[in-house]
Amino acid sequence: MRINAHALSLASTLHRSGKNPLSRSKTLTPLSFSTMAATTASSTHPPAAAAGAPAAPAAPAAPAAPAAPAGNVVSSAASREAFRQSVVNTLERRLFYIPSFKIYRGVAGLYDYGPPGCAVKSNVLSFWRQHFVLEEGMLEVDCPCVTPEVVLKASGHVDKFTDLMVKDEKTGTCYRADHLLKDHCKDKLENIANLTPEKVAELNHVIATLDDMSAEQLGAKIKEYDIKAPETNNPLSDPYPFNLMFQTSIGPTGLNTGYMRPETAQGIFVNFKDLYYYNGNKLPFAAAQIGQAFRNEISPRQGLLRVREFTLAEIEHFVDPEDKSHPKFSDVADLKFLMFPREEQLTGQSSMTLRLGDAVSNGTINNETLGYFIGRVYLFLTRLGIEKDRLRFRQHLPNEMAHYAADCWDAEIECSYGWIECVGIADRSAYDLKAHTEKSGVALVAAEKFAEPREVEKLVITPSKKDLGLAFKGNQKMVLEALDAMSEAEALEMKSKLESSGEAEFQVCTLNKTVTITNKMVSINKEKKKEHQRVFTPSVIEPSFGIGRIIYCLFEHCFYTRAGKTEDEQLNVFGFPSLVAPIKCTVFPLVKNEQFDAVARDISKALTASGISHIIDVTGNSIGKRYARTDEIGVPLAVTVDSTTTVTIRERDSKAQVRVNITEVASIVKKFVEGHSTWGDIQWDYPANHGTDENVPEENA
Repeated sequence: MRINAHALSLASTLHRSGKNPLSRSKTLTPLSFSTMAATTASSTHPPAAAAGAPAAPAAPAAPAAPAAPAGNVVSSAASREAFRQSVVNTLERRLFYIPSFKIYRGVAGLYDYGPPGCAVKSNVLSFWRQHFVLEEGMLEVDCPCVTPEVVLKASGHVDKFTDLMVKDEKTGTCYRADHLLKDHCKDKLENIANLTPEKVAELNHVIATLDDMSAEQLGAKIKEYDIKAPETNNPLSDPYPFNLMFQTSIGPTGLNTGYMRPETAQGIFVNFKDLYYYNGNKLPFAAAQIGQAFRNEISPRQGLLRVREFTLAEIEHFVDPEDKSHPKFSDVADLKFLMFPREEQLTGQSSMTLRLGDAVSNGTINNETLGYFIGRVYLFLTRLGIEKDRLRFRQHLPNEMAHYAADCWDAEIECSYGWIECVGIADRSAYDLKAHTEKSGVALVAAEKFAEPREVEKLVITPSKKDLGLAFKGNQKMVLEALDAMSEAEALEMKSKLESSGEAEFQVCTLNKTVTITNKMVSINKEKKKEHQRVFTPSVIEPSFGIGRIIYCLFEHCFYTRAGKTEDEQLNVFGFPSLVAPIKCTVFPLVKNEQFDAVARDISKALTASGISHIIDVTGNSIGKRYARTDEIGVPLAVTVDSTTTVTIRERDSKAQVRVNITEVASIVKKFVEGHSTWGDIQWDYPANHGTDENVPEENA
């Protein structure tokens, strides 16, 4: 496909800067943040109590569930920063997460999850297992974090998993070169009002083409713009590559080099042969893994979004490259959500709401299996509590695509940092299995057995490594890989040119240039033979989930404030769906009373027996303060013990209460947190209690 360079520059600039309009079909708020201004006393509307969980049909005329969020539109950088700071302060104060090794001033890019953070993460991963591993019948594996060098050499990580780095020439402080250049350009665009149109276009073009710049080009731009070290204003070194993997040695001799894995996928690829056998030598099948990954980021920033150790959940779905249909695609075909296809980016348009089935049938999404996983990722994220209007699927641009990839999409979630890539869904073709087959000498292949032998005509590409080596020297391997990756149509076209003129022009994506192939360098022939089976290298569809990024975006999407008792008081609330809430229920004896304490203990035993996480709060604080304290960590239900026979259950977002018999508490809470009933159902079935957060329940007023 011929790409207009200006269009590519514009599209890249728009998606990186986060300034894309969201949708053609309706107006969406770019950021639904709660207003941080002290003068705002009115509450933002809380999220629906049962969001993210399947709800049983409500009885006719049942009371309405709490309203969906309609946060105030806050678009300025200062307001975004104030919102973010409010969220982060709450998260750290309530110990969702904190900087690691805090008493030693911490280490950038490393964080500890506290009790509520661990619970949220555990709930997210538990739902991931249910939604993908169990419902899709996947094979789950658990591979070591320490990986031998040979594995990552084959995958390309040893040679290519790098970022370009510069150093402060006096202090030695390191920076990512592209980040410094990007920040410089964005600062000029945002803060200098009288830039000429030519300068604006130039800066936008630099931002758009950062990923394609060599070390020399980056260094030239840094010098041209006179960019200095941010903290000291000292001169910077020339950019040079820095490998992001943590290197170690395996064993006491120090001779066996290893690395902390930068992704979990390679453990699945190297086990393909055994997994294929375990699956009865049948395709398709998927393997899944949850585990820690490590990347030695040059300059970590943005909290949980860019860290040095993080949790990945990855799926490798192995499929016949000649049949990428999916038997369950009809289950997701009617889903409609925001997509940002490549063509819309290249022409400067906005993302749009599309039907998934249409996107696959018209070729926007390459195949059914890729489309199926895009749909399943959408359902997973929205059921967790990610807002639908702040989630989009963006197709990779040509300059982002690996040469072997058939199609790639990112699930991007909008937060105060802009659009953040949280899930990558890629059709990686057969690249990974072929790379490990070549390096290990073990054939990582599948076979389709024929009922009767078939006479087939096969296209055989035979490169002359000697002639290619003489012509391309150090680039020989990349030319060989490109020849091997040719489609049949491309190979036949090259064969025709070689026969007619003795040479053919050939585009090598990894070299970013066209080379000349002669008939001495490669022979392409068709051969007929009888085959009893078709042996092939499977293609891989890979959804890869950054769990920390998803969780942070979930924190922002679920956070809101509402008015307290006084005009100036604002109460923080995490409106988590019960599916991911760290604690499902709290139990409050209304006053310090042995009878009430005994009832609270009995309710606690019943909740424990039902598998419901909960806490008992027996502090002397007022009931309103105890409600506020649990709202701030996202507990959906609170049980107040104010008698020895009945109690009240209060729902977090609506603050409405019902009165129930003590013996029914555990079953009511269990049905609600598991999504079998809604708060509206509970209000319909049980009498309302008209107490408030500031006063004791009505019966004991």
